Amino acid sequence: MEYGLIGSRLGHSYSKIIHEMLCGYHYDLCPLPTEEEARAFLTKRAFKAINVTIPYKKLVMEYCSYIDPRAKAIGAVNTVVNKSGLLYGYNTDYLGFDYLCTAHGVDFTGKTVLILGSGGTHNTTSAVARDRGASRVLTVSRHPGPDELSYAEAVHSGAQIVINTTPAGMYPNVGVCNLDVAAMPGLEAVLDVVYNPDRTELILRAQEAGVPVAVGGLEMLVAQAVYAAEYFLDRKFPDAPAEIRQIVSALRRDTLNVALIGMPSSGKTTVGRQLAKQLGKTFVDLDEEIVKADGRSIPDIFAAEGEDGFRQRETAQTARFSKEGHQLLSCGGGIIKRPENLRLLRQNGVILFLDRPLDSLVVGGGRPLSSSPEALRAMEAERRPLYLAAADAVIPNNTTVADAVAAAMEALDEIFSH
Repeated sequence: MEYGLIGSRLGHSYSKIIHEMLCGYHYDLCPLPTEEEARAFLTKRAFKAINVTIPYKKLVMEYCSYIDPRAKAIGAVNTVVNKSGLLYGYNTDYLGFDYLCTAHGVDFTGKTVLILGSGGTHNTTSAVARDRGASRVLTVSRHPGPDELSYAEAVHSGAQIVINTTPAGMYPNVGVCNLDVAAMPGLEAVLDVVYNPDRTELILRAQEAGVPVAVGGLEMLVAQAVYAAEYFLDRKFPDAPAEIRQIVSALRRDTLNVALIGMPSSGKTTVGRQLAKQLGKTFVDLDEEIVKADGRSIPDIFAAEGEDGFRQRETAQTARFSKEGHQLLSCGGGIIKRPENLRLLRQNGVILFLDRPLDSLVVGGGRPLSSSPEALRAMEAERRPLYLAAADAVIPNNTTVADAVAAAMEALDEIFSH
């Protein structure tokens, strides 16, 4: 192996994609489930350079002839370069987190910082916070030891900045959030090192609470990889921040879902199938998935259990698919009636409102809530403000399918370039 990543489990790592996109060299994912296997690998030294992830960032230090002072102070190495059989260790997680803070204008000067978790990444983010002028750095744990806070105590800490270094809310166990950020007035930034999903439950709640900066860990992940590649190749990129932005944009375009919302018969299925082809994403019709899972048609579900019964099934299927990626989700017209559905869609996706004129919509067609022109008109009046509030972009669908697809692609270009 020339370049690659070692760790106990690497099933959902983006590192291979990032490094090969950035430098063009072959990058291997090398899972080493046991410490014995990790030690054997490091003893052989049959590599040019590697990244190291959980749980071997401390272990690898035993094999390094040289450790960068910053990595030594943090007590963790995530980048190792083999120079004529001698291993040199560095910590680019520090650089990655520092980049994330800079990119989003997070000012630590004189601030109280809460770090959730006491594992290895705690030390990295703590070092960045202190180096950037934080006045206090507090540690929060589910089982607090000396000088640590419980999550209940953390709410009343007066912190301005929260950093999550725990796996809470990470795929596939999405939706977990241990800190009540809505009960913490004065928060200026919430930063989560988790990058899958794109927005953890912590980040979604921070955004809903109006925290000015609330971001996940994808930019940190890409930045640490770019800075690791500089060590791998022993050269600097002329404009590392530009490289980071370009790869983050490409990754989001590739991995995130695109959800289409809009009125019944607005063209979500027709436009969605074409748009999915253009984007190289899997097309998923959530209404069809509800029927498959339940074994009854939508009119039959409505007849037996009413709208509430249907909405429960809709939320279940939304939860099932929205935590995955690389999909085009065609949503039922009423998905916006439950705020929890929108939170589910936002955790890993972009929402587009397919806007078709009222006089072009179809009455009936097996749709229980739009069985007459009057019902359709009332429904459109009720839902339109909800569609507009939920959408990242509005896509007109008043001419051809091709025009709607082109407008959607243009909107996505704009969204993913920021």
